[in-house]
Amino acid sequence: MTTSLHNKQLAAMLQMQDNINQRIHSAWRDQQHPWYRAIWVECAELMDHQGWKWWKKQTPNMEQIQLELVDIWHFGLSDLLQRDPLITEKEKLDALSLTPNSPHSYSDFLTGIEHFANLTLQTKQFSAPHFFGLCQQTNLTFEALYQLYISKNVLNLFRQDHGYQSGEYQKNWSGKEDNEHLSEIVALHQNTEGDWQKIIYAELQTRYETQCSA
Repeated sequence: MTTSLHNKQLAAMLQMQDNINQRIHSAWRDQQHPWYRAIWVECAELMDHQGWKWWKKQTPNMEQIQLELVDIWHFGLSDLLQRDPLITEKEKLDALSLTPNSPHSYSDFLTGIEHFANLTLQTKQFSAPHFFGLCQQTNLTFEALYQLYISKNVLNLFRQDHGYQSGEYQKNWSGKEDNEHLSEIVALHQNTEGDWQKIIYAELQTRYETQCSA
C-alpha cells in the first residue's frame, strides 16, 4: 500500500468516525466522553473471544476477535479527535501512522491485550502503536482493518437508525448477535461490485425486518 492511499484511508475513517459521532450527538466533542473506558471494556470482550478460561474448552473466534479490534479502533479514533479538535489533518495522520513491524507485539496474545488495557487505564488515552501490535498478532492488515471499519461503521449507523439510543433496537436476531450477522454479510459480499456500504446496509435491513416480523 502506498503512503498516499494509506493517508487517504486514514482521513476517510477519521471523517466517518466524526460523522457517526455527530449522528449520536451533534456536539459530541463537548461531551468529553471517556473513550479510554470504552476501550478497556472492549479489551475484556476481546479476551473472551480469544478464550482464557482454563477450566473449559474454548476456541478462538478470529472473526469476532477482529471485529472487537475494529470496535476499539472506533473508540481510538474518537479519542484522538476529541483530545485535540484543533489538531491538523496531517498531525492526525502522523499520530496514527502505521509501521509495518510494530515493536509492541507479544508472543502471547492475552498478555498483549492486558498490556494494552493497562496502558489505556494509566494514560486514559488510546495508543495506536500498541493497538497495531495487537492487529499484527491477529494478522489484521491495515487494508483489512479499513474494510472491516467501513462494515462496522455501517452497522453502527444501522443501529442508530433503528433505535439503539432509545433502547428499541434488537441486537439479537434469529439467535445471533448483529455482529455475527455482519460477519456473514461481509463474507457473502466481499467480492460484490458496487457501493459496499449500501449493499451491507440493505442486507442488514432485510435480515432485521425478517426477524422483527417473525
